[in-house]
Amino acid sequence: MDNDDYHEQLQRDAQFLCSDQRMDTELVDSLVLQLNRIYPQILSDKEAQRFRNLSVPTKVRLAELLKHLYGKGEEACQEFYRGLHIHAEDIYSSLPTRVTQREMADSKWTNTVEIIPARYALNDRGPMFFLSCFSFVAGIAVLYYYGEGETLRSTHPFLHCSAARLSKGAKDVFIS
Repeated sequence: MDNDDYHEQLQRDAQFLCSDQRMDTELVDSLVLQLNRIYPQILSDKEAQRFRNLSVPTKVRLAELLKHLYGKGEEACQEFYRGLHIHAEDIYSSLPTRVTQREMADSKWTNTVEIIPARYALNDRGPMFFLSCFSFVAGIAVLYYYGEGETLRSTHPFLHCSAARLSKGAKDVFIS
C-alpha cells in the first residue's frame, strides 16, 4: 500500500480501532490534543472539546473522531496515523492495514532472497584463489623492489610485458 492511501486505510482500520481495548480515554485524549495543538486546521478548539467530553463514552468519541477525520480528507487521516504511531506504537503496528503491508513486504523480500545468491555470485574459486594470486603479485613486487642486480634485471622484462596493453600513465604506475 502506498503512503498516500491513509484515507482508505482509516476506513479499513476504523472498526479495529473502535473495538480495541487499548484505545482508552487517555490515548484518545492524547491524539485529540496533538491534532488540535499541532494541526488546528484539522481539529479546531471547539471540535477538540467535543471529542474530549468525558460524559460521552470513549468508544463513541473515538468513532466520531474517526468519522470527522475521514471527512476532512487525506492529510487529516495521515496526521492521525502519525499521532497513533507516536503515542501507541503497539496499536499502530497491529492495525489490519499495517499487518497486510508487512506480509506483502515479507513475501516480496522472501522472493528477492532466493534470487540474490545465484545472481551475484562472482566466482566459485574461493578465498584461497585470491590469496594465491595476491601472493604471486606481492612476490613479484618484492623481487622488483628489493632484488639485487641480476634478479632485478630478470624481472624487468616480465613486468614491462605484463603492462604492455596499459596506457602510458597506467603502465608507469604498474611498474613503479
